[in-house]
Amino acid sequence: MSPVSVRYIVNDVDQAIEFYRDALGFTVDLHPAPGFASLSRGDLVLLLNRPGAGGAGQQSGGQAPAPGGWLRFQLEVDDLASLVARLQAAGHHFRSDEIIVGNGGNQILIEDPSGNPIELFEPRSR
Repeated sequence: MSPVSVRYIVNDVDQAIEFYRDALGFTVDLHPAPGFASLSRGDLVLLLNRPGAGGAGQQSGGQAPAPGGWLRFQLEVDDLASLVARLQAAGHHFRSDEIIVGNGGNQILIEDPSGNPIELFEPRSR
């Protein structure tokens, strides 16, 4: 299996490198300029860009890249409604009040303690 790459926009690449390297065990593979670095851990390649640095840090469609936002990973679940009820009862924060019904299935975004979104997704039966 080939590595998976994820790109994060960060305010300070050096500070981000320190966090990912020292706190989470990433390896710095490339840091050719102050606005960009490539790190890895196992099969995950983490690309860090400062806004305005390199092609990925440039404005696109009138909107400048920024940290945070709606970038997320998805966790597929079997019974979304039950899971959401349990998580709400435990006091966790969601970005919407209701499960969103879509063509491919149902989803809702829960936030981690820092406000980063995780998509909980229940696919439609095939």
